[in-house]
Amino acid sequence: MAFTVIPSDDRMVTTTDWLTSRHGFSFGDHYDPANTHFGALLAFNDEVVAPGEGFDLHHHQESEIVTWVVSGTLVHRDSAGHSGVLYPGLVQRMSAGTGVEHSERNDPSPELVGSGTEPVRYVQMWLMPDRHGLTPSYDQADVADRLATGELVPVASGDPDRRAAISVANAGASLYAARLGPGGTVELPAARFTHLFVVEGRAEVTVDGESAVLNPGDAVRGVDAELVSVTADTGAEILVWSMATGLGGS
Repeated sequence: MAFTVIPSDDRMVTTTDWLTSRHGFSFGDHYDPANTHFGALLAFNDEVVAPGEGFDLHHHQESEIVTWVVSGTLVHRDSAGHSGVLYPGLVQRMSAGTGVEHSERNDPSPELVGSGTEPVRYVQMWLMPDRHGLTPSYDQADVADRLATGELVPVASGDPDRRAAISVANAGASLYAARLGPGGTVELPAARFTHLFVVEGRAEVTVDGESAVLNPGDAVRGVDAELVSVTADTGAEILVWSMATGLGGS
């Protein structure tokens, strides 16, 4: 077993006049050959976009893109005809498959009153699929009621036994979310690769008997971790990827 804490300030950052994007792995103009992925995760971006701004149509293929909005709203549209307004408590997945173009903008939408009026913060995660040549597809689900229980909620998974809110095209990968009240604790599943990210709040993570205190933006990467627990201090929101294999089946 091995685990590594990645402090928030160690992340690479892209900034423009309308975007602040903090990268968990090499991304865009930022390249670190020792930090290109973890397990099947290819990207983990913590982004803030100003109102009226965003990413216009751009191309993706052969990747599972999962988006989690922390605050504000985000409008998605793609060339396969899918659209949606993302907000806190909703998980979204776009399977790029053989190729698709999509846009993500912090614009007003008639579907949601008050949308596009404040900066949007969201976490976007790219996962390598274990099946290729798929038709592009899209799904989203509101999981706010399940999060209110304080439990670890499977929000996206390729494992049919996980009963997640939405599916991803990787049978060995599952994404969990939890909103913990003060002193709340969850136990994470054992996995070949575990990626834990503190979205908000402060929490203590214990991995096979060793502990570390995590602040907002901090991450933990664990390999072959069997006993992992997370306890919130004054409250915390966490995202956890549990993965059976890495790239190339490693």
